[in-house]
Amino acid sequence: MDWLHQLTEAHPPDRTAIIDHDGTRFSYGQLGAMAADLAALLQDNGLRPGDRLMLVSENSATYGVAVLAASLCKAWVVPTNARQSAEELDAIQAHCGARMMIFTPEASPNAKDHATRLGAQSIGRLLCGDVLVTGPYEATPENVEPDPQSRVGALMYTTGTTTAPKGAMMTHANLLWNAQSSTKHRELTVEDTVLAILPGTHIFGFSSTFLAGLFAGSTIRFLPRFSAEAVLQAFAEGASVMPAVPQMYQAIIQHLAQRGEQPNAPHLRQISAGGAPLDPEWKSRIEAFFGLPLNNGYGLTETSPGVAGTKNSKPRSDTAVGDILDDVECLIDQPDKDGVGELLIRGPNIMKGYYRNPGQTHDAIREDGFFHSGDLARFGDDGALFILGRKKELIIRSGFNVYPPEVEAMLTRHPDILQAAVVGRQMGGNEEILAFILTRGGISEDEVKSYLTQHLVAYKIPQHVMIVDKFPVAATGKILKHKLTHVFADLLAAR
Repeated sequence: MDWLHQLTEAHPPDRTAIIDHDGTRFSYGQLGAMAADLAALLQDNGLRPGDRLMLVSENSATYGVAVLAASLCKAWVVPTNARQSAEELDAIQAHCGARMMIFTPEASPNAKDHATRLGAQSIGRLLCGDVLVTGPYEATPENVEPDPQSRVGALMYTTGTTTAPKGAMMTHANLLWNAQSSTKHRELTVEDTVLAILPGTHIFGFSSTFLAGLFAGSTIRFLPRFSAEAVLQAFAEGASVMPAVPQMYQAIIQHLAQRGEQPNAPHLRQISAGGAPLDPEWKSRIEAFFGLPLNNGYGLTETSPGVAGTKNSKPRSDTAVGDILDDVECLIDQPDKDGVGELLIRGPNIMKGYYRNPGQTHDAIREDGFFHSGDLARFGDDGALFILGRKKELIIRSGFNVYPPEVEAMLTRHPDILQAAVVGRQMGGNEEILAFILTRGGISEDEVKSYLTQHLVAYKIPQHVMIVDKFPVAATGKILKHKLTHVFADLLAAR
């Protein structure tokens, strides 16, 4: 298996591949046939090998068909979340030089709105819905590499939690390696129904959920957007594997707690969290509630994304992200006295580079193939990997290193604090620690600081604690920390 579109060919054609957003079921045979039909339509309307096909979507069968069709056309798929603003979408279109754009109107009102704004036209219809496209635009196709190690399958734009988004070129070999690795690590089988609630436009949902599910021959149940009700219904109807972010589990627990109910999940056997730091208090609550280990993991867009993970057969009580995956090498660059330094990664998971930015690619990937993760990490005594936060997020307060996840974890242990985000701010030749928190109400800033004083050394106590109503978040639920000081500039200015 060398190319993404071949993922459907290894399985019996009558096996269920997808349960769509509206409950419609499509077999592996139907999925492959729809991909071939869509590829023909796109080629007839001007899509060429080496072109970029921008997929403006939310999770649905049309999304999955478009990914496979792009591969059949030897084009690059550019998955883009339909919930992004017009400005964000247009910036990605301009940067990637899209030849055509395709939308998922049945599953996403936002995709339909973008299609209308951009003057999209229907060029046909598939079993799963309308084929709504724009273009062809003037664009220069990229070279079509004959080797899956070199040919780009997907151009994934990073969520930009600390920096502006960049386009990571993921080869077919990168993505198929991760699909196989995820299948092996989670022990996915043809009996599994994988709940695809993570946005398929994010590397976690794209590669470790959708492509991995296809690789295993599992059934993929698409949910366009997260809601506790929809997830609980999927559990009741047979979902067995749920990759998610920590905030989703929190919302499910709170929803059931309000109703005084327990989860009805007769086939659920594997739950995992990634894409955001895992708070130890919430980890223990989630595990107690579901009666399952909550598997932690670590990866980045640029690493396809798999780097490390825990699994059911080797559960952990701490917040390590687990053992390094097979075929991947990791080392700690310039470790301090505690063994903490930047994590470097090498293996078949490393992207080809950043599109149209050789300078950033050179800075990110060393000559020996190791990728600069930008994350601070250390290894535990048993070799497990611990992530301590983004290197750029490290706060140096009065000469001491302060790792935001450590402060965040202590904050969310308080029963009245639901979520926390900690960042630094230069002020008067030093760095201030700023904490933004969501609460249940009934707690003041002074009470939060008093609580922290009992549990943390003085230099880790935030100078300011802002109680907010909501956070700026990416589609996955990950807090966009680089936006905090801008979004809450009025609160900071008042101080």
